[in-house]
Amino acid sequence: MILIFNKVQFEYDIRGLITAFFPGMVVETRSRELLSACEENQPGKQAKIHTPDVYDEALLYLAESFGKRDDIDSERVYVEKMDCRYRGTGAEEKETGIFQGMRKAFAVYYGKNRISVCAEDGENRYFSAAFADEGETAGKNQLKRMTYWIFSRMTGGMEHPWGTLTGIRPVKLPMAMMEEGCSDEQIEKELKRNYLIGDEKCRLSIQIAHKERKLLSQLDYEDGYSLYIGIPFCPTTCLYCSFTSYPYSRWEKRMEEYVQALEKEIRFVKDHFAGKKLNTIYFGGGTPTTLPPVYLDRILRQITEGFDLSYLKEWTVEGGRPDSITPEKLEVMRRYPVDRISINPQTMKQETLDLIGRRHTVEDVKRAFAMARDAGFDNINMDLIIGLPQERTEDVARTMEEIMKLDPDNLTVHTLAIKRASRLNMEKEQYSHLYLEQNTTEMMNITAAGAAKMGMNPYYLYRQKNMSGNLENVGYARPGKEGIYNILIMEEKQSIVALGAGAVTKRVRKDGVMERAANVKDIEQYLTRTEEMIERKQKLFE
Repeated sequence: MILIFNKVQFEYDIRGLITAFFPGMVVETRSRELLSACEENQPGKQAKIHTPDVYDEALLYLAESFGKRDDIDSERVYVEKMDCRYRGTGAEEKETGIFQGMRKAFAVYYGKNRISVCAEDGENRYFSAAFADEGETAGKNQLKRMTYWIFSRMTGGMEHPWGTLTGIRPVKLPMAMMEEGCSDEQIEKELKRNYLIGDEKCRLSIQIAHKERKLLSQLDYEDGYSLYIGIPFCPTTCLYCSFTSYPYSRWEKRMEEYVQALEKEIRFVKDHFAGKKLNTIYFGGGTPTTLPPVYLDRILRQITEGFDLSYLKEWTVEGGRPDSITPEKLEVMRRYPVDRISINPQTMKQETLDLIGRRHTVEDVKRAFAMARDAGFDNINMDLIIGLPQERTEDVARTMEEIMKLDPDNLTVHTLAIKRASRLNMEKEQYSHLYLEQNTTEMMNITAAGAAKMGMNPYYLYRQKNMSGNLENVGYARPGKEGIYNILIMEEKQSIVALGAGAVTKRVRKDGVMERAANVKDIEQYLTRTEEMIERKQKLFE
């Protein structure tokens, strides 16, 4: 699809809706504004953003002309059959038949107090416009609603359960309205009117917002903080993974150096945050249980002996890969106040595990889970991914049957999102033959029903770009077993101090403004620049 602007605004949001309605669509942006900026900044170099040609100029001209009309209803979509000729501003009449059926185009014209759009799909032309009062500016939500309804018409009436939302934190909307004193009925009405969210997702987001508010009410935002420890090593790299993760075998001989660097950061936090209330600890990665028992014990002991844990609400260690879990490592964790762990199968279909590079078996998952229960862990999370390559609805149903037999305390259901840095994207030609389920609503319903049968309720939710079916990730838990850190990372209510390669520290100020300080992702760089990473955090919390 060609995306055309007279000036670029809200491109991210439009691209999000393109992805939702046209999965896999390649988008090419054209803008005079961006071209000029590129030429000014890099004279003599070829700009990445192409200048609009006569065809593009004509679409902008049509969008502008339509927006000036006074006989149209705001945000209504008008459709006309395309003829094979058009006239652009200052352009000669041209034949457009060569474009029919070959490409789609979407033009946005930003005027003084209006936004107007024009789209073509080779057969029809679609128009819409939104207006603001004199001196005001038509806004992003108006543009997104127009875009949504035009794409819906272009796809034969397709609608999406999350409406126009393209961000990753949809629960923030009902949370904010609750804090303003709005009732559930008022919130639902606003979500439907302003964002076109469907009934089911409205109810889900409101339900989760209530749960999150209750759980977060026990935390001190001003004097409290959370701690993230990043262990960026895994047995192997999964096909879909884009996290900062390195094969453990490659760095095994330098693990002492990594742990020493991590200990420097731990000592800084211990000293700098003395007197603050540590509420949650999360060991993530990567796979923290890739560490040998001696190093796992060393880091856990550093934190236990160095920090005041009297305000600690939870301590989670990701044991994501079952092939990284041993009785010795579980015994180490039980010596300390670790009260929540994850054992993540992603699927219980062996063929899929082999395909995505997990290198463990379904039986390994069951054994690791049984070992954790025998070790005394009574809060175990399991992660699933729906929409994995070659998986269909019946495969998800069988996975849920196996999970229900294990009876975990938490279940986190992810919808596959093909990330830019994943092998599934970077080597997509190699995997182009794989079947990928797009409409995963039925799969989500299967996992929700399974969670309910295990006595779990949804307690947190987030979304990602390029999600299969344009759906969401949902965390389910039995009462009292919810992962508080998961909520904090999504709702951004409390500062999180993050240590290790690739970890990102987030400071939430009293006025709600959030600032970040990122550690370098490259391990070699992290090992040689640890002091710089500490200085970044020190400056952030001055």
